[in-house]
Amino acid sequence: MISRRNALRSMAVATAGLVHVNARSLAAWIPQAVDGKAASAVATDEDFWASIRLAYDVERTVVNLNNGGVAPAPRSVIESQRRGIEFTNELPARNLWQTLEPRAETVRAGLARIMGTVPDEIAIMRNASEALQTVQLGLTLRSGDEVVTTEHDYPRMITTWQQRARRDGIVLKQVPVPIPLRSDSEIVDALERAITSRTRVVHISHVVFITGQVMPVAAIAAMARRKGIDCIVDGAHSFAQIPCSLEGLGCDFFGTSLHKWLSAPIGTGMLAVRKDRIKDVWPLMAAPDTMDADIRKFEEIGTHPAAIHNAVADAIAFHEAIGLERKRARFRHLHSTWYNMVRSSSRISLATRFDDPSQQGALVLLTVDGVKPADLSAWLLDKHRIFTVAIEIANASGLRVAPNVYTSTAEMERFGAAIADVVSGKASVPSR
Repeated sequence: MISRRNALRSMAVATAGLVHVNARSLAAWIPQAVDGKAASAVATDEDFWASIRLAYDVERTVVNLNNGGVAPAPRSVIESQRRGIEFTNELPARNLWQTLEPRAETVRAGLARIMGTVPDEIAIMRNASEALQTVQLGLTLRSGDEVVTTEHDYPRMITTWQQRARRDGIVLKQVPVPIPLRSDSEIVDALERAITSRTRVVHISHVVFITGQVMPVAAIAAMARRKGIDCIVDGAHSFAQIPCSLEGLGCDFFGTSLHKWLSAPIGTGMLAVRKDRIKDVWPLMAAPDTMDADIRKFEEIGTHPAAIHNAVADAIAFHEAIGLERKRARFRHLHSTWYNMVRSSSRISLATRFDDPSQQGALVLLTVDGVKPADLSAWLLDKHRIFTVAIEIANASGLRVAPNVYTSTAEMERFGAAIADVVSGKASVPSR
């Protein structure tokens, strides 16, 4: 078997004093490097993850723990996008529409494979917002019809429902979410209590963007289906991070971004729709009636750069080479690294149950008693070059910590040490 050292030597080239790794070669090497190893063992193999890190051109002087909004893509993805743009520009009318655009079907098939469904249920979008708004604005709802969601769902999705309330007279209900969520029934029952005979839609996040809470979507969707109610799932933070499939979740509609946990180009997303429900949703941009039952009707947006969505194929290859379970195990290890450094402090609290992996993903919301999240975020960047995001939404207040596959254990130790200094009183965080 090829050794890690020799494999890296064959893939690396010196450029401007930095070591660059060919991510395509790395993807081919990964199965050899982890063959026969449990995901938990791979999670702590720093040599392995150092190899993954070298596939990314990221800012090395800042510890980026804000991968939840948008994340970097590995070099193979960026290079694929660049080649596609240059090829398009050589002879746009031919190269774009005759050569590059048909390649989207390969991307569609790859996304369907990860989503555990068929290509004819997958639309390639530009982000989660576009995917979800396609359904939100495309479903036929009438005055008085109700939509039930939560106070922790994404603001852009809430404003979309609020616009429909102003325009169409629908009724939006937002259910409070306890922090932390102690059981699945706690949120399932709360949503069910909000449902009436006028409820037409339940809209729920799979992984809550502010807390990292993994919602019991399958139970919620099953409850909605028993009542004849549509279920829309916001999967912006679950796809390529935790297991999810259209059939397994049991929902009707699922929208996600691909530039978060899949590490695809910025400006890519996906909409999954059960085949028998495609005809029930009007596209945001008009398509001919011959496409009423065709998932591709949602992609009729006019001229757009095929190079961006085609590069998703490289992101899929990289993701599948690492493996979802290895990614999940790595995220748990990274969070355990810093949390174990501060967990004994009474000033520390988390928005999710850290002892239950089923309720925890790559995102963690950390609260330090007596310190404002915005002040802590600013201090971490100013003093320790650690980039995070402060959260103040509904009953959620804290620092969102979101590493990625290129994050090192040493970086999480650096973060943990900084937080330990704060909770012990060794360091003072100034108010702003």
